[in-house]
Amino acid sequence: MQDRSLSRRTLIASAAVGAATVGAVTGMTMPAAAAEGRATQTKRLNQLIARMSLEEKVGQLFVPYFYGSSATAPAQNHVDSNLREIGVRNVAEMIQKYHLGGLIYFGWSGNITNPHQLVDLSNDIQKIAKDNGTLPIVISIDQEHGPNTRVGPPATQLPGPMALGANGSVSDARTAAEIAGVELAAMGIHQNFAPVADVNVNPANPIINIRSFGSDARHVSRLTAAQVRGYERKGIATSAKHFPGHGDTGTDSHTELPVITHTREEWERIDAPPFRAAIDAGVSSIMTAHLQVPALDPSNDPATLSRPIITGVLRGELGYDGVIVTDALNMRGVRTKYGDDRVPVLALKAGVDQLLFVPNLDLAWNSVLNAVRSGELTEARLDESILRILRMKDKVGLLDGNPYVTHRGVDRTVGIRKHLDTAERIAERTVTLLVNKGDFLPLSRRKQRKVLVTGQNPGFPYNASRTSVALLSEQLTAQGFTPSTVTIDHRNQTWDDANIARAVAGAAGQDVVVVLTSNVGATSRQRVLVQQLVATGVPVVTVAIGNPYDIAHLSGVKASLATYGGADAELPTLARVLAGRGEPGGRLPAAIPRADNPAQALYPVGYGLSYDD
Repeated sequence: MQDRSLSRRTLIASAAVGAATVGAVTGMTMPAAAAEGRATQTKRLNQLIARMSLEEKVGQLFVPYFYGSSATAPAQNHVDSNLREIGVRNVAEMIQKYHLGGLIYFGWSGNITNPHQLVDLSNDIQKIAKDNGTLPIVISIDQEHGPNTRVGPPATQLPGPMALGANGSVSDARTAAEIAGVELAAMGIHQNFAPVADVNVNPANPIINIRSFGSDARHVSRLTAAQVRGYERKGIATSAKHFPGHGDTGTDSHTELPVITHTREEWERIDAPPFRAAIDAGVSSIMTAHLQVPALDPSNDPATLSRPIITGVLRGELGYDGVIVTDALNMRGVRTKYGDDRVPVLALKAGVDQLLFVPNLDLAWNSVLNAVRSGELTEARLDESILRILRMKDKVGLLDGNPYVTHRGVDRTVGIRKHLDTAERIAERTVTLLVNKGDFLPLSRRKQRKVLVTGQNPGFPYNASRTSVALLSEQLTAQGFTPSTVTIDHRNQTWDDANIARAVAGAAGQDVVVVLTSNVGATSRQRVLVQQLVATGVPVVTVAIGNPYDIAHLSGVKASLATYGGADAELPTLARVLAGRGEPGGRLPAAIPRADNPAQALYPVGYGLSYDD
């Protein structure tokens, strides 16, 4: 435990270098023309708010999930899930009953089949809202890319945040966001809960990790601002997350309430800069974190429910007046201290505007309604949040009278050749070569053609039936290799003795073994797998498809690379790099600590080999 703390402090010090120079919110006066336009907009939106009933106002604050790929006729299993968890049969009934202001799409809830289906679903949702006298609904998604990818192919697949951090290009980060933004907009999606603005200074972070651009605050700030500008330029409301910073946690806020032990000075130098940069770049919303930060609020309330943090720091000190959205309110981190009836009310009292993914919509909706009727919340307080939400809706074009999208727009935009080619070029600059003994790679130098592909084999977040081992094997075949595979059940990922023996037997007669690894630790069975494969004498190449820290726990390999992901955006590029048809252009965006002394870096930020080294 002490070693990990030392390592984290080392990374904290590294993250802080130069961070204080990142842009901060200033007290600049709004130009007269802009101020006049803002005043005109505010008057128009306040007129809309004045016509709302209290029930309609409460509904505008909620962004719930739902089941099914159809707004009115979901499959029976989705009807059953909606009835069991939400108390309605379909999203049409949700909109009618709760006057919703927002909705969020997920793959696991059956919302996402393909881009054309999303056009129909999005349009039906907007028509239902119109028919029920509800304002157009802001449709949200968690399309961070990397491990949080909701819309798979044929939509363009792009490198995830830490891969973009390894790429290092502000221009590429902005371009990736522009591609993602224009494609999301074509599918009727308006708000993307991205980019992740957390600075991942803790290698043991179980929840942020490769969802962060890296461990250097200045680097994360530049890429966060670039992605905000890219998305917003294409009409997508962004959401920098997770304020006040989730990068130094050793626990997962989905299951526990983490504590950030940064001092106020450390928070200012490490965690705050990316959020300041996002605000300067015009971010439409900021998502809260379910964690405690005693240096900002000693009350032990999670940040989501903390008025000193939300209103005092984010609104007051950082000067942010856009939409503040909670992280999912079904997470244990925000439910450990208060009941589900109190959490949404306390979040609003803290200064939050949008309430995301409540575990019980009827309870939460009525709790807010009753809080206003009892006087605990004022209707004027709701109006403040609704005005911000309506400004965001206006910004993305939802209030211009035509909230609909077209199938032609999808055909002209989603997954087009131009986007795919650009994504490929961006991805080529992400693969990071960490070890290359005797210039073993690329494989073309030694004419190795028989390749065993094995190791961790996760299903993709948007298609669990496809796996990383299978995709890499397909891509190596396309590069002229003759791959074979030894796989394990991608659902439990158990490298027991029998599975390791199968992999060792499969190495016989091969020219090289490529082992995919993911989040290897000191006691990981993946270490045993690699050790026994190395012992066969067949050259072993490891590829970290999760965080880049795996190599610290592995030895005896001929080469090692990091891709920061193991799906369509990363593995085709990896295959080209292995074959020598692409260069490993990535540089570490986070230091890799030594396994025997985590306070020291095995490989520093910026490290990466090329085939010319």
